[in-house]
Amino acid sequence: MRLQLDASVRRFDGNRVLLGGSPTRLLRLGTTGVHLLDTWLAGTAVDHEPTARALARRLLDAGIVHPAPEPSADARTVVTLVVPVKNNPPGVARLLAATSDIPDRIVVDDGSEVPIGGATIRHDRSRGPAAARNTGWRRAATPLVAFLDSDTIPDPGWLTSVVPLFDDPSVAAVAPRIPSLTVGPVGHYEARRSSLDMGAEPAAVRPDGRVRYVPSAALVVRARALQAIDGFDESLRFGEDVDLVWRLLAAGYSVRYQPLSTVHHEPRGTIAAFLRQRFDYGTSAAPLSQRHPDLLHPAHLPAIAAVQGALAITGCPAAAAIPSVVTIIRTARGLHHRHIPLPTATTLAVTGQLRLIRQLADALRRVWWPLALCSRRGRRLLLVAYLAAAAESHRDGSGVMLRIGDDLAYGLGVWAGCLTHRTVRPLTPRLHRARKSP
Repeated sequence: MRLQLDASVRRFDGNRVLLGGSPTRLLRLGTTGVHLLDTWLAGTAVDHEPTARALARRLLDAGIVHPAPEPSADARTVVTLVVPVKNNPPGVARLLAATSDIPDRIVVDDGSEVPIGGATIRHDRSRGPAAARNTGWRRAATPLVAFLDSDTIPDPGWLTSVVPLFDDPSVAAVAPRIPSLTVGPVGHYEARRSSLDMGAEPAAVRPDGRVRYVPSAALVVRARALQAIDGFDESLRFGEDVDLVWRLLAAGYSVRYQPLSTVHHEPRGTIAAFLRQRFDYGTSAAPLSQRHPDLLHPAHLPAIAAVQGALAITGCPAAAAIPSVVTIIRTARGLHHRHIPLPTATTLAVTGQLRLIRQLADALRRVWWPLALCSRRGRRLLLVAYLAAAAESHRDGSGVMLRIGDDLAYGLGVWAGCLTHRTVRPLTPRLHRARKSP
């Protein structure tokens, strides 16, 4: 196994101090550790010596480094392709043509109104995507199962940089990058803001990290791991992929995101269909929060942020800023004492507070906006949050109105799910004691 440094990581104090990863970590290496890491970053594979393996595992788990896989020539022979589909014959035909080099393929027709020609197995009635995927993988005889939805188009060789990551026995699933095809207004919007596209950088998937989950629209999973957790939860019509990933992590496996592999996704054909999809995704928040109580909240905040929010809403913005200033000073000093240059430490501390503000603004726009409408000051804060989002969307060309519609539709779905499942957990922030420094 060869390693590459995460793009966020910076090295200080003679390369002994590492700062980065997701969530941000600060690690200090000894002389031997610095030598080993330098050797690995120069291209040498991690050997089987226990000390080296332990350090590599520590850095991988912290998100400081990522595997740099060598392309696999026989990736297709260890994978069974599973395609769940309902009412999309053209998509299935296109996908099967794009994956003709994979010997083992299973198409599960989930109760289409007109039976899908060439389907391996058909459900008499629609049982949902989770059930269709379960039906497919349980018929597979290979060690790996590749799930592709019928509205995806994989690039040639998409498996060659995914399959080698399974050489690590702890890895249960690997997800490729899923950019949207730039077709129509929805496609142009999703090219910049798709909920399926996790970006250009590799990541260890974890609920508190940069990549919190990966979608099952394109996902390769170890069959043994699927058996261990009994596959997808068929009671979930939406969010079943998030649930699967979090149950794999809870079972002690690791999940990786590999953007060197690309599978394109066909966007919804109309804005109405896109907004309906976003609403449906929002409804999954409530059942997911009941299954994973500590993982799904609109914001994860230090406890002092609740006080700041109350001060801001009640008309004391200056007082609300004081804890942020104190936190910046304390964090910068703590980092500086750990051999981070003071200008860099201050920049990092300020950036952390800006991320906190961004998180609050996102939660306000997407989930808390019905509550904000109940007061004049709440409406003003909401307007500021929407203006900031609109300016950002204008700069990147993603479309202001679709951005607003996306937020509103998803938020309505969250509230509808909370009413249906009688829970407020997806509406409440998770508070924690602030750390002094990363």
